[in-house]
Amino acid sequence: MIINRLSLLILLSLLLTACGSHHATRSQSQVSSALHTQYNGWQGTPYRLGGLSKKGIDCSGFVYLTFKQRFGITLPRTTKAQVKQGDKISRRKLKPGDLVFFKTGWRTRHVGIYIGNGKFLHASTSKGVIISKLDNVYWKKKYWRAQRILE
Repeated sequence: MIINRLSLLILLSLLLTACGSHHATRSQSQVSSALHTQYNGWQGTPYRLGGLSKKGIDCSGFVYLTFKQRFGITLPRTTKAQVKQGDKISRRKLKPGDLVFFKTGWRTRHVGIYIGNGKFLHASTSKGVIISKLDNVYWKKKYWRAQRILE
């Protein structure tokens, strides 16, 4: 009877471990699809510093909510703290879901989420939640670094 219980516990722990690792791996198409779904729900939402709702949201707030809602990952709320998450990667290795950071002023930073094909999703101060191109004249000059959060 003790052996049966032990066998059952081992089997359950193996099943739970397998389930946990299965959810950690996401294909690029799954990530891209989740990001486009998020964009469809937030497109055009106006920018508001410190905002976290459809009445207004800032760049780090949008990243924070997107990762929480679409991937179940709780990131820090500020750009300054988000840039310290995950692993630094080169621009040429960007994959959907990677965070892209920009130096937009002497002490000001901006963050968005790479969606593939040279584009990123973000809360723009002038146009609200939009998709922009990394090679856009403005963003190309301001690009700073990228961090990989999702594996």
